[in-house]
Amino acid sequence: MSGKVLVCLDKFRGCLTAAQACAAVVAGVVDAGGAAVAMPVADGGEGTLAALAQAGYREVHVDVTGPTGRPVRAAFAVRGTRAVVELATASGLDALPDGRLAPLVADSHGTGELIRAALDHGCLDIVLAVGGSATTDGGAGLLRALGARITDSRGAPVGPGGAALTGVAHVDLSGLDFRLRLARVTLVSDVDNPLTGPSGAAAVFGPQKGASPRDVEVLERGLRRFAAVLAAETGRDLSGEPGAGAAGGTGFAALAALGARRASGADFVLAEIGVEEALRTAALVVVGEGRFDEQSLRGKAPVGVTEAARRHGVPVVVVAGDVRLSADQLRAAGVSAAWSLLARAGNLDAAVSRAPELLAQIGRELPSVVARGGAA
Repeated sequence: MSGKVLVCLDKFRGCLTAAQACAAVVAGVVDAGGAAVAMPVADGGEGTLAALAQAGYREVHVDVTGPTGRPVRAAFAVRGTRAVVELATASGLDALPDGRLAPLVADSHGTGELIRAALDHGCLDIVLAVGGSATTDGGAGLLRALGARITDSRGAPVGPGGAALTGVAHVDLSGLDFRLRLARVTLVSDVDNPLTGPSGAAAVFGPQKGASPRDVEVLERGLRRFAAVLAAETGRDLSGEPGAGAAGGTGFAALAALGARRASGADFVLAEIGVEEALRTAALVVVGEGRFDEQSLRGKAPVGVTEAARRHGVPVVVVAGDVRLSADQLRAAGVSAAWSLLARAGNLDAAVSRAPELLAQIGRELPSVVARGGAA
């Protein structure tokens, strides 16, 4: 085999991290006599810090308030004066005690504490990587942690969580940490949803966080109320901006109150870890994640790698837990072949339990794909 296989897998949620999935495929390629390089990727959600470690970022661990009030150990990554804050480590589904969902009260306070810790660390280039949140609080908790006052009609502080936002009467941003005026804040995400409405944070993502139809109505009312009150404070309504609905509306708080600019999470991570440079010596690229479907085509990391590979003329194959796209859709996306762990294992339980073994099996088949010029 001439040339190496570049393995750029994202996480297989609930099964393997991106690094673990990449390592399994690489082991199979090497076992078959080929050469391979692991380059785990992420799109701004869970796993972003792990992906950035290969680009020289150093993790800083901090104890913060978890999504339901219990302390959790969270992290941000530092390189120079830049800090990348991964919301999922502080306010994500994996930070919930015993995994118990709390759609009405889960709060983003811990993410604000992470930002404050990054400022304490001397970082004024703050990248807020959102995704995998347990919250639908519009980022109200994040703003409180940074010094904002959010009160009801009596002047009393509004409680944590999205349901409490139905009682918001006033937002005072004058107490925000003064260092934020000197900082540049970038919101990175693969989500372009607005804050409210049928495509908003509550309607689309609330059910994934345990919200019933009734809960979704309450959360929607709270987000609409919070958006109106914050617009009165800032003089502009950014609730309809793409990305405002990211992470239960944390994107909205970053855009509206912190003056953040929005960028693609996948593009940010891929640029930082040097995918373009790695493609110069690759003969084949492997992309994929737990489920490769139409959502994957909407700015996620695997498709970002695929587009870069096409520019370099490098063939791309998909390896995923489950492939939900047709052969025509895969071809249109620039993918020449696809492997599904679910199809290979026969059922979901076997696909999950045998994932490392199955990925290694597929890896052993890849050198012959390279020999055929990328065609399976």
